Amino acid sequence: MHFTHLLLLTVPLAAATPNPQPGIDYLIDYITNIAESAADWGGNFATNIYNEATSLVDAVQTGDTYSSMVSKANDIASATGATGYVGGDCLATLVANHPEFSYSTLIRTTEKAEQVKAQYPFVRIVIGDLDDSALLERESAAADIVLHTADASDHVGAAKAIIAGLVAGHTKETPGYLLHTGGTGILTWEDSDKNEYGNKSEHVYNDWDGVDELLNLPDHAFHRNVDQLILEAGTQHADVLKTALVCPPTIYGKGRGPVNQHSRQVYVLANMTLRRQKGPIIGAGQSISNHVHVHDLSDVYALLIDAAIAGRADDGLWGPRAYYLTENGEHCWGELAQATAEAAAKLGYLPEAKTEALDPGSAKKHAGYESLSWGMNSRGRSQRAREILAWNPSRPSLVDELPDIVRVEWQRLQNDS
Repeated sequence: MHFTHLLLLTVPLAAATPNPQPGIDYLIDYITNIAESAADWGGNFATNIYNEATSLVDAVQTGDTYSSMVSKANDIASATGATGYVGGDCLATLVANHPEFSYSTLIRTTEKAEQVKAQYPFVRIVIGDLDDSALLERESAAADIVLHTADASDHVGAAKAIIAGLVAGHTKETPGYLLHTGGTGILTWEDSDKNEYGNKSEHVYNDWDGVDELLNLPDHAFHRNVDQLILEAGTQHADVLKTALVCPPTIYGKGRGPVNQHSRQVYVLANMTLRRQKGPIIGAGQSISNHVHVHDLSDVYALLIDAAIAGRADDGLWGPRAYYLTENGEHCWGELAQATAEAAAKLGYLPEAKTEALDPGSAKKHAGYESLSWGMNSRGRSQRAREILAWNPSRPSLVDELPDIVRVEWQRLQNDS
């Protein structure tokens, strides 16, 4: 699964340490950059920011207490990911749960930055992208918690930069937290190796009793290279960096973010059904995948962040075994294609509910790479979040949401015509 943004957030630290700690140089540089930028803006507001930032740097460099520095630094926030589907919904959840946090968001364009500012005027915008390793490292060093959803599962450079920043900017007494977004596409490796599409697999992974199997998936599995970086960081830097690897399956439901509010897999399937007036079935249509409502998924991140704030250190909560498969049920892709066609016919968008069999090449031609997942198995059980975080997913089921998904894609097609 692919996601499009990175979310960093800074939350109040537990207790200040009496003396400057490793990583303070990163924070001084971070604040200095803000001061220098503010000097170019002009106006009283910019002057106030400049004075506050420079006085803070002076206080640290002249020996004022670390506790004073921390209390001010927490007013300088860092959050990114607000324009993506998952990141945007997470931001909405966190702002509702924790209005006291300071947030910043990494955004690639000023146009999208304005959309975020319109909904969240208090969020600090950082213009940049995942290829800017220096920026990511600096922002991560200054953040207490990094929630990474931006092409997280496949961008090696970004993962390395975030890890480096968190490690450099934190200590055993004040560790940093990385909530990394992977994806259950990693579970499709067997179908990929066999080049099989549309057949049912009985293999069901488990992130609690069967976590060792997940930790030892083949190196060539989808997303595995980045997952390994996160898992290794959780071992090598366990004293200063607490990690959690969140792996969503097929995501559905309307997001609450300011820009992208819809996912891809099921929505693309609905779109193709409307365009071709038939539900697409790859091969025998018997492959099975898990799913989760985006609001339930955001709850997992929110629960992990609450655990971080509380300083919880339960066995298996963080670190090399903290693998979270975030599912709330599963669907057969062939049955879902049929149900989608039936929903479209019931809404009057199709004359009748029909399906068509397609080979992977044809599906990819008509609907892109995303369509290949309709013929692959990705089955797992999300026990860890339920056991450790008391996660209780409760949003509408995928079948219940299908009419709304079809309506969204129908309107999209009308707007494009």
